[in-house]
Amino acid sequence: MTKRTRSVWASRLVEADRQRVFDLLADPAMHPVLDGSGTVRDVQPGGPDRLGPGVRFGMSMQVGVPYRILNTVVEFEEGRRIAWRHFHGHRWRYELEDATTEDGRPATQVTETFDWSQALTKRWLDLSSVPRRNLVGIERTLARLERHLREQS
Repeated sequence: MTKRTRSVWASRLVEADRQRVFDLLADPAMHPVLDGSGTVRDVQPGGPDRLGPGVRFGMSMQVGVPYRILNTVVEFEEGRRIAWRHFHGHRWRYELEDATTEDGRPATQVTETFDWSQALTKRWLDLSSVPRRNLVGIERTLARLERHLREQS
């Protein structure tokens, strides 16, 4: 993590087709299943079945107390990249690249990023423990993503 880039990220190699991984991430109903932070509780009813450019979707969250948040997809490249932000401006981004396992099987390199470079509360986030906690959540999310894909194979 650096304050200059104002982002934290982690990557993980998962043994799954890139489009399969993307389809899972683009399904808002899967976010509570994959979330490693323990804060995403449920998708708000009436939202989209699949995310796309400019799509808005709500989530029920809990950090101490329950609350709701409305997100907007702000980056979208089918099968490769998806990112969303809420009103504070920080982004959650997934980037996917084709890869292979050590023994040559098809896989996907998944990178998840928490980016607060455009957040309204940049300075507060710089001084807080939120980025470090989010990095732990990212690492857990990537592990849950890998486990879910393996169990669904």
